[in-house]
Amino acid sequence: MSPYDVIVIGAGGAGLMCALQAAARGRRVLALDQASKIGKKILISGGGRCNFTNLHTNPANFVSRNPHFCISALARFRPEDFVQMVKDHGIPFHEKKLGQLFCDRSARDIVAMLVQDCEKAGVTFQLDCLVHAVTIPDRFLLDTSRGQFSCESLVIATGGPSVPDTGATDFGYGIARQFGLAIVEPEPALVGLTWNESDLRSFGDLAGVSVETVVTCHSHSFRENILFTHRGLSGPAMLQASLYWSQGDSLTLNLSPDFDLTTWLLEAKRLGEKAELKTLLASRLPKRLADKCCDLYLPSKPLVQLADKDLASFAQRLHRWIVTPSGTEGFKKAEVTRGGVDTDELSSKTMEAKQVPGLYFIGEVVDVTGQLGGYNFQWAWASGFAAGQTV
Repeated sequence: MSPYDVIVIGAGGAGLMCALQAAARGRRVLALDQASKIGKKILISGGGRCNFTNLHTNPANFVSRNPHFCISALARFRPEDFVQMVKDHGIPFHEKKLGQLFCDRSARDIVAMLVQDCEKAGVTFQLDCLVHAVTIPDRFLLDTSRGQFSCESLVIATGGPSVPDTGATDFGYGIARQFGLAIVEPEPALVGLTWNESDLRSFGDLAGVSVETVVTCHSHSFRENILFTHRGLSGPAMLQASLYWSQGDSLTLNLSPDFDLTTWLLEAKRLGEKAELKTLLASRLPKRLADKCCDLYLPSKPLVQLADKDLASFAQRLHRWIVTPSGTEGFKKAEVTRGGVDTDELSSKTMEAKQVPGLYFIGEVVDVTGQLGGYNFQWAWASGFAAGQTV
């Protein structure tokens, strides 16, 4: 049996940060992972460039049953703290938009940075290691495919079941349940939403069309592109809205957020515009989408032949298009998992389970989920840092 002070299960973003901080404090740390490669989710993130943080991070960018839980950790490890690490390693990066920072070269730079710092601090890695059982005879005892290991502090950083192709599982929830911790039902998030049966018949043939849109779900609105797919709607604005969407909810889409279609169409008619409605609309929307809207909502005729009230009603429908999805594309396509270990079970300062001394949960496995744009990485760094200062 190999004794350690700290064992971190999961060598992703949160796990690596925690291991690094604990080892830097002089703790003997083992970081183990079932995968053969460290940081698989980091490597595929941001199209391989890793959107490693967001300069505008604040608690309002996160969803949790307890929206205040993330405040403490985010305040103690900020985006500028991680940026300083990146600068110290000479990793070139850029701001893409809206505070989103990406590597200039590759996500491999971020993984290499974290591994290098971990090894310098003395962290031991054990890959291709499956954990079969966790018990507490006196210390935490792990029975694994690589033998037995024990520790005083056990950190669960295994994420959620999103992107299963990277080896992601619900392992962390099983550990939480084993020790009596409550779980907020995990659901796919930052994911495409699927058409209901009627909308699939109407819009399924628009796959590939993209348009800048304001998507609103409850009180949350996001302005970016949406993408029509064979099964539903995707694209950045739709992924953002999915974080707040639940089964049965409707979304409101403004397909022309900068341009008042009602005023434009009525004025064009007043001036004697003879072109057909769909021809005019195609100057403001993608042609296939313009044609589809006319086919469904107002048969296209020369503008002067259409009644003012019909034009106004048609335009308002495009400014407030109501969509009621049937579901999501599931964990396989989801970028993150919403839900997880109930934050009421954990200390917001240390991430330690209140009823199980020495047991910690960090990162995506916890019921804290960020919006698209680098926020989930910042939560990984912050929650990992918080636990790493204590374990």
